[in-house]
Amino acid sequence: MRLRHIEVFHAIYTTGSITNAAKILHVSQPSVSKVLSHAEQQLGFALFERVKGRLIPTREAEILFSEVDKMYQQMRSVKNTAENIRTAGFGTISIGVTPALGFEVVPKAITSFQKEHPNVNVDIQTIDNNDVMQSLLERQCDFVVLFSPNTMAGVIEHHCASSEMVVMYPKPLFPEAPDSLTLADLKHLPFIDIGDSGPLGDLLWTRMHENAVQIHSTIKVQTYFIAARMVAWGSGVCIVDKYTASANLSENVSYASLSPGMAFDVSLVHLESKPLSVAATDFMSCFNQAIT
Repeated sequence: MRLRHIEVFHAIYTTGSITNAAKILHVSQPSVSKVLSHAEQQLGFALFERVKGRLIPTREAEILFSEVDKMYQQMRSVKNTAENIRTAGFGTISIGVTPALGFEVVPKAITSFQKEHPNVNVDIQTIDNNDVMQSLLERQCDFVVLFSPNTMAGVIEHHCASSEMVVMYPKPLFPEAPDSLTLADLKHLPFIDIGDSGPLGDLLWTRMHENAVQIHSTIKVQTYFIAARMVAWGSGVCIVDKYTASANLSENVSYASLSPGMAFDVSLVHLESKPLSVAATDFMSCFNQAIT
């Protein structure tokens, strides 16, 4: 029996007539009769007998129905699952994220997303900019959210927000709480270097080179989180993204914009050959709201 045969047989068996079966299947009565006749021809035996205007299942149909009903329930399950996937009500999204966005923005976005999609599993992993392409190609992540991504062949980029680099400092160093600081203002202060930390580190190095400013450091770290914690302990100042700075403020730590400003983009990227699912698109909407 074909799937359409099963669907029609099940509808007639449970409703007792071709008229009712046609109604629940949203097709014409002749169409139901034709499918039933074709199913009986393929099976080689009758499925129903007409008794006083009603279709009564034959003994063969009763035996067959127990198996058909199992398949029908499976078909309904497949249909419901497909609908859940279409409406982002089911499934899994795998997210790669630059560590700096893991302080507040991504957790906030995921919390908002799960309120609307409680049955969607979310898998999060931190990704270094240099590993983005490999993670996407190996299907470790459906998409990656990161700072100032390099142009990559076969990758689609969605701009989510723009932000800036800022100076984090222990409050005693600048009791006047300036709105902005220049690189020259930092020349004689203990500086925590994050120069090898990806595209933002490259931005900072370029700015120092353009301004012919040399800032010497005895402390060098790889992550913005460690740099922020070093500032909290009074080890010196650092230049980080605004998201890291905002998430690590305390009664002893503040931040100021760089003058002139040093802007960067926040983008979501995925393979061109693997478009975003409905669930992933909904997450991007939550992320965009969380980052603004």
